[in-house]
Amino acid sequence: MTVDATGQLLLAENVTKSFSGFLALKNATIGVPEGRICALIGPNGAGKSTLFGIIAGSVRPTHGRVVFDGRDVTRTPAWKRTRMGMSRAFQVARFFPTFSVEENVRGAVLAHRGDSWRFYRPENSTEVAEEVDRTLETANLKPLSKVLAAHLSQGDRKRLELTMAIALHPKLLLLDEPTAGMSPVETIATIKLVRELWRQNKCTVLLTEHNMSVVFEIAERVTVLNLGEIIAEGAPEEISKNERVIDAYLGEPVTS
Repeated sequence: MTVDATGQLLLAENVTKSFSGFLALKNATIGVPEGRICALIGPNGAGKSTLFGIIAGSVRPTHGRVVFDGRDVTRTPAWKRTRMGMSRAFQVARFFPTFSVEENVRGAVLAHRGDSWRFYRPENSTEVAEEVDRTLETANLKPLSKVLAAHLSQGDRKRLELTMAIALHPKLLLLDEPTAGMSPVETIATIKLVRELWRQNKCTVLLTEHNMSVVFEIAERVTVLNLGEIIAEGAPEEISKNERVIDAYLGEPVTS
């Protein structure tokens, strides 16, 4: 599949990944247009996690390249990609469990400012506190600000990690199963939060998700991966009726 690089914030081109002879990805190409919310879907074992890892920098491709914001980052480590404006939230939420919600968010805000974990630097304490407060308010985490992260529900943990990721002010936000393990009420709240954070921060979003109602509600463009290969790409309404996608993954057409 050929993707025009014009207007793409991210381009993973002809990516192949082999693990000890097992071909997890075969010449997969995906482009993510700047300012859009895009989704990567497919059945278990399709290669989504591998492709996400290659995009984020935690996995190195056997062949192919990754271009982010006009720069080839194929051999750039994950931490450098984060500094370049790529932020990732994982399927299993990652945070500092012995820190409060507020402290976790403060750490992300300071990391974006290049202050690492200097929590109480006098010259920026007021400015940082105001940004942390705004971020907590937007994510509706203010009532939980003093709660230890380890004591949060699954939904609130995912919401905290998403908030920390967006506090880095990324150009590209990678969301790995953002509603996994959530109740229907938490799922609706998370969709609303992703949209609000995307709107406020004017970032680009690429997500993987098994909940098709979430995908077809929030994504503007959907890429489908099966057995390590891209089998379809297009608007949600096109993908929902694509016979190859229905056979490989959906089982039946998706209606809104």
